[in-house]
Amino acid sequence: MVDISRNLPSRGEALRKFLSDQRVWLTSALILAALAIFDTPQAVESTDFAVAAILHVAPYLLFSIGVAAWAGATGADNLVAKAFTGAPAVMIVLGAIAGGFSPFCSCGVIPLIAALLAMGVPLSAVMAFWLASPIMDPSMFFLTTGVLGAEFAIAKTLAAVGLGIFGGSVVHILSRGGALSEPLRDGVGNGGCGGSKMRAPKPVVWKFWTEGERRSKFVKTAWTTTLFLAKWLFLAFILESLMLAWIPAETVTKALGGTGLMPIITATLVGVPAYLNGYAALPLVGGLIEQGMAPGAGLAFLVAGGVTSVPAAMAVWALAKPKVFALYLALSLSGAFAVGVLFQLWQAI
Repeated sequence: MVDISRNLPSRGEALRKFLSDQRVWLTSALILAALAIFDTPQAVESTDFAVAAILHVAPYLLFSIGVAAWAGATGADNLVAKAFTGAPAVMIVLGAIAGGFSPFCSCGVIPLIAALLAMGVPLSAVMAFWLASPIMDPSMFFLTTGVLGAEFAIAKTLAAVGLGIFGGSVVHILSRGGALSEPLRDGVGNGGCGGSKMRAPKPVVWKFWTEGERRSKFVKTAWTTTLFLAKWLFLAFILESLMLAWIPAETVTKALGGTGLMPIITATLVGVPAYLNGYAALPLVGGLIEQGMAPGAGLAFLVAGGVTSVPAAMAVWALAKPKVFALYLALSLSGAFAVGVLFQLWQAI
């Protein structure tokens, strides 16, 4: 006679593993279910918002996912790893410049960040790219110029690069003692496992589709990365929709008004929960400046909000270990305040 009880622990363990693996999707489902019960219109609006937002960033996501999967399948990640060797200062500056001028949004750059860290690229250089990327890109530059003027757009670009250099430098100093080794979460990758690629790079096979193993690696990497991003971004955009619905724009306007140093501090802190998105925030800041808000506070709001917006922050949280996430937030806020003060001083000259 078969002892059925022997299978119970394994089934229970399987259930716990399933719930753990699907906790993000389950959280999204529970939020939408609660909204459907207590506020049906908002449930529909939040779902539509999340789907529309994912579709909006889909081209950037698909491109970055494809690049990450292609680099792994061909072995081209060896070339990237090799390019990130040399003087740390040079890598940090190049990473910040690349981030400030790259066309990726804060969510679309996540696959590339994970790939770079898994290759063994120093966290200092990756952090420089990571911090600069959400703040500015080519389309954002021209839109900022049209809404806030060329001087503000240039200042925002310099702020992106400057924040990247600042953050990368701080991480480099902290990393000397080994405090930030293996920055990725378990299951996402291992920041140290790619060191062999930098020590002993292998030849690149550009036509990866001619080998079954490389084709499988491409498909697996692309699929797992897509699922990883989809679950976290869907939850992030649901939360962002609730933030927009429950935090009136008038409240943000009232909190950010005025001149002096205090509005810059307020704008830096308010930019974290109240930020809309890179494009929607521009006319808000433009209206606030017309009403008397200091330009430095406006720049601090855009920089802090861009790096720490709900989708960006959740993507970082899903990818990096808590200590790296905390450092990311600290660098974002301190850097945003600094650039706001500097821009305000420049305006006063």
